Amino acid sequence: MPRIVGIDIPKEKCIVIALTYIQGIGKSSSLKILRAANIDPNRRAKDLAEDEISRIASVLSRGYKVEGDLRRDVAANIKRLIEISAWRGLRHRKGLPVRGQRTRTNARTRKGPKKTVGVARKTTVKPGE
Repeated sequence: MPRIVGIDIPKEKCIVIALTYIQGIGKSSSLKILRAANIDPNRRAKDLAEDEISRIASVLSRGYKVEGDLRRDVAANIKRLIEISAWRGLRHRKGLPVRGQRTRTNARTRKGPKKTVGVARKTTVKPGE
């Protein structure tokens, strides 16, 4: 299993798709990386030689922010929004959808499981009262 920037990429997939397993790389940037490294995009990841893997890694280190650096930057951006009390920061703090989605229905991924409010209880009337 080839290892690029600390991530094990699947060996049975085409290298274009296998590179998308690295956070921060989609299909189009994967094609650009392979073009810069002079590697055929249709090859399988298991068929790559060590020098080809190192060429991909060098292209990634030169011009792309991936994995740990990317996660750190995203976390810092969210923290900044929370600190300046921006609308998006408040939504992050409350755990609600940030990009304008509706919350009356749906939004269960962000809000968590449903919390029932105001349960109607039956009052039992005792005989003779």
